[in-house]
Amino acid sequence: MIREKSSGIIRPEGILPLRSYFNAPLQLKERLVSYAGVLSRYGRLLEIPDYTIPITLLEGNTPLIPMPRLANELGGGFELYVKFEGMNPTGSFKDRGMTVAISEAVGRRAKAVICASTGNTAASAAAYAARAGLRAIVIIPQGKVAAGKLAGAIAYGAEVIQIEGSFDDALNLVVEVSKKHPIALVNSLNPYRLEGQKTAAFEICDLLGSAPDWLCLPVGNAGNITSYWMGFRQYHRLHTTGLPQILGVQAAGSAPLVLGHPVEHPETVATAIRIGKPARAEEALAAAEESRGRIIAVSDEEILAAQRMLAANGVWVEPASAAGIAGLARELQARRIDLRGRKVVAVCTGHGMKDPDIIVRAMTNPKVLPNRYDAIEKEIAGKE
Repeated sequence: MIREKSSGIIRPEGILPLRSYFNAPLQLKERLVSYAGVLSRYGRLLEIPDYTIPITLLEGNTPLIPMPRLANELGGGFELYVKFEGMNPTGSFKDRGMTVAISEAVGRRAKAVICASTGNTAASAAAYAARAGLRAIVIIPQGKVAAGKLAGAIAYGAEVIQIEGSFDDALNLVVEVSKKHPIALVNSLNPYRLEGQKTAAFEICDLLGSAPDWLCLPVGNAGNITSYWMGFRQYHRLHTTGLPQILGVQAAGSAPLVLGHPVEHPETVATAIRIGKPARAEEALAAAEESRGRIIAVSDEEILAAQRMLAANGVWVEPASAAGIAGLARELQARRIDLRGRKVVAVCTGHGMKDPDIIVRAMTNPKVLPNRYDAIEKEIAGKE
């Protein structure tokens, strides 16, 4: 927990130290903003140093959307909710962990941060580094990052380097750089990333009044499944909220946790989980086992079908984010899971605008009609 000793850190002008931030008069906080980010709401529950200086973009507090029609499409008889993490500031769940990782780095006077990324981490690291006035260096696998994510990292001012290799190669490189230079590593190997990401579990319990019976989510580098399990266990100890069973879902072409060995050349349309050697593999497997859940693999076709189902219910997510629903559909169809009377939360980790390429390639150009009412009326009425 936060230690009580003084750190002696000289803080940037106008930025409150973490302890002062928590204890600021409520009236001041209310005048500034009604919601102040995950550090403000849950910082007392996070294992972070007292020198941490909050750097926030008001991340977290994402919607838990009831999906009754989608639940019926999947067989019915249970409550289904989508935790839509695509509503975070940079469009993905990464912001929860990044606010803590960058805040800790600023508190210890780091001047630069570095990460390897398939896209979402790059955009998030770049945004929070920009917010803090830090240099951001991002290493990505060549040709393996969605344009929307790469554009975000560049827009926020990151130095983006492509390598001829995989994400796993990029991660190995940034780890070595961070060991030899005073540059903060902000991948999910950084424990403060997990501390921030576990706040999503707190939010789910706060909104539902308890943990769901099942939690379904994509698994790539495996930091998120690890952090959710951390969060649910901690909240259960504090508030007796119960524990969910966890269904982790990988893409079939990138499923090292299902296969039981690293995948040298992972391939999937779900670029955010195209990872062949997860950094948190052991923790992810433990989370699945301890929760009495499991980790499975689904095909790209199943992922894209789930993406379409979510969009048809008003929630557009990037392909990887639909993996949780794809896995849920697979298990229900195979009758390996009984959800009658249960509550299920599917975590959708990123917004559809982060990776629109699949949709763009598949769409046809809109029909062009004359600028006349009768032509428009005929087109519309003809389809009634």
